[in-house]
Formats: sequence, C-alpha cells, structure tokens
Amino acid sequence: MSAGTAGHVARSTVRPNSETIRRTPLRTFLHTDDGVTIDSVYEPGAAVYDASRSPSGDPVFVVAHGFTGDVDKPHVRRVAEAFAQYGAVVTFSFRGHGASGGRSTVGDREVLDLAAGVAWARAQGHARVVTVGFSMGGSVVLRHAALYGPRPSEGSPGDSDGPGREGRTEAHMQAHTDAVVSVSAPARWYYRGTAPMRKVHWLVTRPEGRLVGRYGLNTRIERGGWDPVPLSPVEVVPCIAPTPLLIVHGDRDGYFPVDHPRMLAEAAGDHAELWLEPGMGHAEHASADDLLARIGRWGSAQES
Repeated sequence: MSAGTAGHVARSTVRPNSETIRRTPLRTFLHTDDGVTIDSVYEPGAAVYDASRSPSGDPVFVVAHGFTGDVDKPHVRRVAEAFAQYGAVVTFSFRGHGASGGRSTVGDREVLDLAAGVAWARAQGHARVVTVGFSMGGSVVLRHAALYGPRPSEGSPGDSDGPGREGRTEAHMQAHTDAVVSVSAPARWYYRGTAPMRKVHWLVTRPEGRLVGRYGLNTRIERGGWDPVPLSPVEVVPCIAPTPLLIVHGDRDGYFPVDHPRMLAEAAGDHAELWLEPGMGHAEHASADDLLARIGRWGSAQES
C-alpha cells in the first residue's frame, strides 16, 4: 500500500477572499500527494468575527475521524460543533470513506490525507493547527506529527527514513501541526485481543468483509496488505516532541484496553499528557460533551 514520497502536499484551488475568509463555511475536494481526492469542510467557528481581523491568532482544529466514519456522519459533526467553540474546524473524509476517492489503507497512507487537510487549514490564515484523531484517526495524527514534525521519524508512509528537516519542501512544512490529541488510538498494529477488533480484522482482510464495508458502511477498503508495514504509533511517539501531545483513552474501551495508551505515554516519556477517562468507551461515540470541551480548551491553550 505504500509508495512514493510525502514531501509535497497538493492544496485546494479554493482561495477565499480576505474579507470573507472566516464568515462562511467552505467545502471542497483537496488533492493529496498521491492524487486522491479528499472531501473536506472548513468552518470558521462559533464566535462573531470582524472581517478586518486576521484569523492568524486563532487555532484551527483538524479532525481525523475513526474507521468507517466520514465528514457527514452525526458523530463527526458533533465533534466539529464542540471544537467550533474554541476555534475554526476542518473536517474531512479519509480516503475510501464517504465521498472521498481512493480506498482505505486503515491508517497507512491516510497520513497524506491529514497532511492535505492541515495545509488547507493553514491556507485559511491560521498560524496554529491542532490535530485531533479518534481510533484509526488517533493513530494517523501520531504518525503525521512524527513525519511532519521537527524530527521526522519516517518518510512517505511505509518508508523507513524521513527526508530530514533541511530536505523538506515548503509545502511539507505547511503540513505540520502545532499540537496533537490522540483519542482511543492503538499503540501497536494487528491487535486482535478484543471481539470488536476481531470483527474489524474480518472486515478488512476478508472479501465478504470488504463487501460489507463497501455497501453497508460506505467504506471502500484496499484489498492488499501493508507493504512495507509502517512504523507503529508506539514507535513514532518519541519523535513528536517538542510538539505538545495529549493522549486520551477510556478505561472501558471495548477495542483497545488501557495498556495501549499507557504504552504510548511511556514511549513519549515526560512529553505527553495522558487522560484516562473513567467509564468512557471508544472514540467519538463515547466522547462526552464535557470531554470534548476539555480537549478544545487544551488545544486552544497550546502555543504555536
């Protein structure tokens, strides 16, 4: 599933006038470095804005949804509405999901989708970007932060060596994030220790499972396996520093037990914050309004 370089992020041709840059939502298709179209929405946030005032001082939250989600799903819209109280919001559908093109690689080349979304968020005039990912999206924001951060851990998804800071293009630099929130993410690949994850593996690896994904869940899944296997979340988190990192996980998560967030926090050392949420289940559906508000406050408080 992995090929090519990740140094260039193709951005949308939509360029809002400076007088309307924060007044109305924008919806467009972005184009990733490997040519996949990504259905994306920019929303200026809930506050009343002065058109003469630059958005550069306000954060923008770029939301990476979980597997089988998309930009129009109610649980994704609820997350966007919560974060809109603290800044602008970019939501998008990962490849193979909803109206986006391509097929899902279940966390590998989705890093390129997120990079396109982050670059587009910066093109709206925001100097501070906070990436927030849930479940599969939680693993993607971790790998994205390591790949596009100050100490790249890997090159294009699947490549073993990063391009080095001096070798990255301006477009690559525009795709970096200023803070990272990973919610309900796995620490390691191929985990099958819970019944829900065994169902996910059936969905991804079996022909009949992929048919269910395509026609029942509006999710088109790549039929081949990873080649090469990308670095796992626990392998990349040490490379995220000094970018602020928040790891959020429920102690009743039915997909990934609490050893996953603890592994991630241990690998990050003193750099990451870990919130183990009592009574919380998995990802967006289990994220209560007060938790989303706390994440919004945490993200908006981070300096660029």
